[in-house]
Amino acid sequence: MTTAPTPTAHGWRDLLREGRGPLLALMLLGTWTIAADALVTTTILPSVGASLSGYEYFGWTASAFLTGTVVAGACAGWLSERIGLRMAMVAAGVVLALGCALSALAPDMVWFMAGRVLQGVAGGWVLGLVYVAMATGFPSPQLPRLFALANSVWGIATVLGPLIGGLFADLGSWRGVFWLFAGQAALFAGAALWLIPVRAGESSAQRVPVAPLALLTVAIAAVSAAGVVNSTALAAVLLIGGLALLAFAIRADMRSDHGLLPSQVRAPATPLRAGYLVYFMTNAAATGFSLYGPTLLRTTMGLSGLEAGYIVASEAVGWTLLAIAVSGAGERWQRRWLVIGPAAILAGVTMQALVTAGGSIPLVLVSGLLLGGGFGVSYGFLGRRVLTMFSEAETARGSGAIAAVRGAGGAVGAAVASIGANAAGFAGLDLGNAQWVALAAFGSSVPFAVWALIAAIRVARTAEPQAAASTAA
Repeated sequence: MTTAPTPTAHGWRDLLREGRGPLLALMLLGTWTIAADALVTTTILPSVGASLSGYEYFGWTASAFLTGTVVAGACAGWLSERIGLRMAMVAAGVVLALGCALSALAPDMVWFMAGRVLQGVAGGWVLGLVYVAMATGFPSPQLPRLFALANSVWGIATVLGPLIGGLFADLGSWRGVFWLFAGQAALFAGAALWLIPVRAGESSAQRVPVAPLALLTVAIAAVSAAGVVNSTALAAVLLIGGLALLAFAIRADMRSDHGLLPSQVRAPATPLRAGYLVYFMTNAAATGFSLYGPTLLRTTMGLSGLEAGYIVASEAVGWTLLAIAVSGAGERWQRRWLVIGPAAILAGVTMQALVTAGGSIPLVLVSGLLLGGGFGVSYGFLGRRVLTMFSEAETARGSGAIAAVRGAGGAVGAAVASIGANAAGFAGLDLGNAQWVALAAFGSSVPFAVWALIAAIRVARTAEPQAAASTAA
């Protein structure tokens, strides 16, 4: 009697075997384009506001972008099933190019916001389709290294984004940023036509899941708006209403035969539902640091915007370095990292609530490294497990939905952190109330991190997926 060999982690060169190099290159190009677009735009928004007289629209611009990202990410798998991965990638690139061109040409803030909505839609599609490509184009043992490589692109964008944005802002040419990204988007669309075979992704005649998409759009718009409005009471109403609509959207989707989520999530105790929950809760927990960390550091320590931004970027550094370092771990350590990661995220956000306004840069750096490192050591192995839980018929839908789940978690976390910060006096932030603002903004993330840790323990206890031993189609 013989037993099947236990799958082992593949080396980095194996990512390029069997003709996968072009697909990998396209995935990394798409990831870079979306990451740079999101991060550089944040840096140049003050220049945009001065040029278009639209400072009051900053929060709404971010809300519109996020809503487009989440809703489009939710239907990325459906789009891939409908028209194939190749044409879905092309469509995403074309929409991104149009959105960037619209922002570059915008005569006022309303048109700029319209361009950002299109960029958010394209970003959701690209990020969701990258997950689809991972699930359908690469063997399971390669996924941790693949995730590490993709995350390193975000790390590079985090470091270079402020420099690129600052350069264009100093030159007084913020519109040039969007022309640059429009060119990158066009390159991405052309590369998709060239690099992805015509038959990549089977097309189907699945109906558009209109009801879940409509409910999801309104839900995320309400949650995102909760993080923008100044009234704490109104923000709370929007958040509660948005969460209720989100629950209705998920329920409607589960009842549909052609929903956005795979059918496996209908059972309440499935490992897949726990995996999605880890994605949602970890992103909800981490959002507050990027939102309020820079302002708190500038107020309490007198740092420049660039200095504060790079201290907050310690999260991306920790994520990238540790993701690469542990990507070749064996099965036993993969289970351990799945739990250690969320535990580190919990430690990081708890520490941030206590030290961000305390005047110690080294302690803030440690908290950022804990937060990012928690993602780095766990997300590759979480992704491997989740991507191998889907049935063959639902791989595209299930993998594409990961981007939407992460985005929705970020929206909820941002709203909760904003309500807490505003209630603690963020509008009048000074040295006297900075510690209370930090406790409220970052302390509100702790319950999310605890929930993520509990869900991660459940995922780690599941058996190694049988699909891990096989090669993806």
